[in-house]
Amino acid sequence: MISQVIEGSYFTARDCDQVDFNQDALICIDSEGIISRIVNHDDPKFGEVRRQAEAQNILTRLSDSQYILPGLIDLHVHAPQWAQAGLALDRPLNEWLNTYTFPLEAKFSDVNFARRVYSQLIMELLANGTTTVMFFGTIFNESNLLLAKQCAQLGLRGYIGKVAMDNPDQTPEYYRDLSAKQALLNTEEFIFAIQELQSKVGGTLVPVITPRFVPSCTDDLLAGLGRLAHKYDLPIQSHCSESDWEHGYAMARFKMTDAQVLDHFGLLTERSVMAHTTMLDHDDVDLFKARGTAIAHCPISNAFFGNAVLPTKRILKNGNKVGLGTDISGGYSPSLYRNMQQAVMASQMLEDGVDQTIVADHRGVTDSRISIKNAFYLATLGGAKALHLNAGAIKVGCKADMQVINKRTSLIETQADDIFEQLIYQTERSDIKQVFIGGTLVYQN
Repeated sequence: MISQVIEGSYFTARDCDQVDFNQDALICIDSEGIISRIVNHDDPKFGEVRRQAEAQNILTRLSDSQYILPGLIDLHVHAPQWAQAGLALDRPLNEWLNTYTFPLEAKFSDVNFARRVYSQLIMELLANGTTTVMFFGTIFNESNLLLAKQCAQLGLRGYIGKVAMDNPDQTPEYYRDLSAKQALLNTEEFIFAIQELQSKVGGTLVPVITPRFVPSCTDDLLAGLGRLAHKYDLPIQSHCSESDWEHGYAMARFKMTDAQVLDHFGLLTERSVMAHTTMLDHDDVDLFKARGTAIAHCPISNAFFGNAVLPTKRILKNGNKVGLGTDISGGYSPSLYRNMQQAVMASQMLEDGVDQTIVADHRGVTDSRISIKNAFYLATLGGAKALHLNAGAIKVGCKADMQVINKRTSLIETQADDIFEQLIYQTERSDIKQVFIGGTLVYQN
């Protein structure tokens, strides 16, 4: 049964390279929050469907300057780090973690502090058009559950992980799990608690197996987390080959690449999402493809901590799953629009090269540039495929996750492709007027 109809023009990714435009269509949403029908303006049934919706008082008409886009999917957010977004991005990764990040995350043993940070973060994400997020929490289950409750209360679709980290050589005594055994017990308790909360509050809350990264975990913990993911058929998230330091650490400790280590412990699966991966070699990329593991490309964060540009175009051509992440607070912005833009800019720099002392023909990596359509795919359908989520597109059968955007007045004549590019390059938080998740209005500006 149709519960609401939105009349307006929309853009949606068909695949990695193509974006479809539909002008003045009727998007019909059923009582389960699924797009049940789309009626094009030239459809003979258009007038009849529109009149029925008006008669039932379920029609919303958008103005000619407003456009609908799918809700954005953020595959990598450190929820507690929102409190330090924009700080110390000039420091090396290991120094940034030990001097700033671990002390901050330790404060989340205080639930009242967590409540202030998380409520503000979730509203900020919604206001930027984000409808689904994969979160790293902390080692503290009480504050992790608070994050889940606030996602449910505010309508955000949340995939949430209790961070597991027990290696005394790479984690501070004041902020780590007491042992691998304790970390695994707490992770299992968190899984049960999220499943119980989901049954009570509805929405979409999914527990995620979350080893922080290989350096922070002992062998026993990595192996145990792999077993838990298999036992409960859960998503897995971590960092992989993020930097020279992380890549070098894995080689020194295991004589294997980061990807090979994660695979050895059963942590590369078709439900895994690994962030950054700027240091993957060709064999690692093929391993990711074979396992069905997705990459969370975090272009702003990678510029500060990744030590390289992710060869996004090559990896997409290889057939790998790739989505987009903000990586708060390694990335300073909660906006996936900023990250779409940075993804294109970084790819252009990879193609052109950055050292002007090298002859132009040898300076860059040929055929590396991605388009803004590619970046839009990453932020929508790419993320949905990574999470096995029926969302990320305005399409019959998909969840009605959408954002309504006010387009700025154009001073020249524009076609559909021009309008799309201007939307992705120019949209600011203030331009996003409404956000729907599963057909429910969760944000209005």
